[in-house]
Amino acid sequence: MPAQFIKRDAAGHPAASCRQWIERWRIHRPEEEYPLKSIADLLPARDIILDLEVANKEQLFDAIGRHMEAMHGMPKEWVVLSLSRREQVGSTGLGEGVAIPHARIKDLLCIQLAYVRLQSPIPFGAPDGKPVSDILVLLVPKQATEEHLSILAEATRLFSDARFRERLHQGRESAAVKQLFADWPVPV
Repeated sequence: MPAQFIKRDAAGHPAASCRQWIERWRIHRPEEEYPLKSIADLLPARDIILDLEVANKEQLFDAIGRHMEAMHGMPKEWVVLSLSRREQVGSTGLGEGVAIPHARIKDLLCIQLAYVRLQSPIPFGAPDGKPVSDILVLLVPKQATEEHLSILAEATRLFSDARFRERLHQGRESAAVKQLFADWPVPV
């Protein structure tokens, strides 16, 4: 469907009915795939949660579910169940205090990211055995395979950068943390 024929809402974004059509089009027309977005493009400041206090993964996933329900209208139960099921397959802890819990969610129209920095690290089953305090949550539509893998790869590179992690821990406001994601790679 040519862009000039797509119904748009007041903000200029494709209307909900058109977004579903666009997603179906993307599945059947991979040659017309939208360019992949970066973490910075997909992570709004409102989805950056700093100094959250939780005692374990279950409390973390519950807090993420409540946030996604409040901010994006996603059913909390779907989020918690999807993240918990994925975590049962194997820990999403990367090491160096970082985890990237991720899940595919049925009927989700677009990728949702959240960054959570914990006040106190929690056990996460990371390969290095270190507790986790930096969490990048990735929720993707069932059909977003290439985007899902691209974001996971970018997140792995980003959080492998010790200077980035240091600066991330110094950020006191969501907007400043958002800017760190946008400015990565950190200049030498």
